[in-house]
Amino acid sequence: MEMGRFGVWTSYRSFGIERAADAARLAEQLGYGAFWVGGSPHVPDVRPILEGTSTLVAATGILNVWSNDSGDTVAADAAVRRDFPGRFMLGIGIGHPEVTSDYRRPLATMRAFLDGLDASPRPPPVDQRCLAALGPRMLDLARERTAGAHTYFVPVEHTRFARKRVGPGKLVAPELACVIETSPVRAKAVARKYAQLYLGLRNYTQNLFDFGFTEGDVADGGSDRLIDAVIPQGSAEQIAEVVRAHLDAGADHVCVQPLGEEGIPRASWTALAKVLLD
Repeated sequence: MEMGRFGVWTSYRSFGIERAADAARLAEQLGYGAFWVGGSPHVPDVRPILEGTSTLVAATGILNVWSNDSGDTVAADAAVRRDFPGRFMLGIGIGHPEVTSDYRRPLATMRAFLDGLDASPRPPPVDQRCLAALGPRMLDLARERTAGAHTYFVPVEHTRFARKRVGPGKLVAPELACVIETSPVRAKAVARKYAQLYLGLRNYTQNLFDFGFTEGDVADGGSDRLIDAVIPQGSAEQIAEVVRAHLDAGADHVCVQPLGEEGIPRASWTALAKVLLD
């Protein structure tokens, strides 16, 4: 699957699914290789991306196992692959206990979901599916059962750890939220507003603790040290330096998520494409 080194990550919330094809065409024209659909999508939600473009890979970032049946997922996945061969990456994730009342035994549940996929006559190809993974055991499962790992809300140090854990030849595809803004005060405010949700989810906070951050870093909207490590701010060139740091740490593909722009983030995607893809 040709995802390229750079993709975009966004939900449809800011511009609506009715404009998804427009957003996808822009991403493809700018040279991005993949369009990661956030917001806990279902498989059919990627169709506007694929229908509106000719080469762009669509990926779910991520399909939540608690709100999707493995049998229904297989059927929808097979239909998308029939219509758009080689252009769909099925990203699967376990979600968070704070937002999923049924949350329990995440590793066992994920294994059972993958077993359900693989028991079907036409399972999603192993090299065209990946897991949302932060901790070592979920990264191990991603290595064993999928193309690799899609990581989210992580510093560069985690990308280095993920590469070592999954080994060579496996996908490491971190999401990188960022703010292209010349005013440090405004940029930090945008980053902190975005971080608020994730700093209340213990899967993410525990992962940050594992990489040297403290309770003090997580409290009160996040310390400057934490915010800058996970959500870089500044010019497109400064953001590109962090993207390249993830690549140097072992990422194969970085999907950027610019914040703070209303609707389709046209200006931010364009600015980043000029420094990353030209």
